Amino acid sequence: MSAIGAPAISVCIANFNGIGVIEACIASVKSQTGKLSVEIIVHDDASSDGSVEYIRNHHPDVQLIESTRNVGFCVSNNRMASRARGHYLLLLNNDATLLPDALTSLFQAAQNVGVPAILGLPQYDAETKKLLDAGSLLDPFLNPIPNLDLDRGRVGMVMGACLWIPRNLWHELGGFPEWFGSIGEDLYLCCRARLAGYPVIALSASGFLHQVGHSFGGGKIHRRRLSTNKRRRALSERNKTFVMLITTPLPLLLCLFPAHLASLLLEGIAVSLAKLDRTIFTAIYTPVISALWRHRHRLGRLRRLAQGNRRISVGEWLHVFRPVPYKLTMLLRHGMPELQ
Repeated sequence: MSAIGAPAISVCIANFNGIGVIEACIASVKSQTGKLSVEIIVHDDASSDGSVEYIRNHHPDVQLIESTRNVGFCVSNNRMASRARGHYLLLLNNDATLLPDALTSLFQAAQNVGVPAILGLPQYDAETKKLLDAGSLLDPFLNPIPNLDLDRGRVGMVMGACLWIPRNLWHELGGFPEWFGSIGEDLYLCCRARLAGYPVIALSASGFLHQVGHSFGGGKIHRRRLSTNKRRRALSERNKTFVMLITTPLPLLLCLFPAHLASLLLEGIAVSLAKLDRTIFTAIYTPVISALWRHRHRLGRLRRLAQGNRRISVGEWLHVFRPVPYKLTMLLRHGMPELQ
């Protein structure tokens, strides 16, 4: 799928040690129906499994960016976006595969919306083919709540595993904060977009298959229990806290932020005692406080920028939120998470 001149779509695939999944991912892009012009860009994040050689030998038409050191998901995507020439960007995980009409569905929807918008597709489990979400709603503490209503449309966020955004909007929002590293960058981008008045929409058509947890480990239900790991959980708690501080309108922030920090500390104590493992508290929860202090100047600058560009009311901001904390729902449903 290519054409002379600037393509309509730049598919940006962040890859790290994805030798077992990258072929299916790239093949799913190349086998898309329709006549859209597409370029594929892969950023390899210093893989040690032969991914670079495989891509170079089997897909010489793919634009390959080779990093000499591991820089994380945010830097990887920022680099690809700066190289991209397409009118639209599709950020795609290496462990995701598109259904055959995915790009056509996204492109047509982008034309129909009529304004710049972030779009996402229904996400299906690669093994079971079960619908995992069609975007997510949010709880008061910015925990994503999977949306299973294919007709809902506007949501709080769509997953970065398959996120569509006009290139001009990407640059207007400034891309991903590179100091986030990985995890939560999709939440940040979607919250920034909504705050600035740009819709975040989950489509009902087409979709993608996702091997959840392959890229970063954890983040899925295993044997009716939530399975994750300390590193993923630590980054998630830290970056969700960053996003809350940057994007939440002030009247809400004054109420929610102290409650958020208090609930994090209480949660950390409870989980550590339940697991009889003090490293859970020191590895996941206390670093949130130190990170807030360490990045206070960056957070302040981003908050002033985000709130200065706010074009929606507090009521409109709350439209995609649900009042019950999602962690409480998950605790009652699945018990304490398994931490690796």
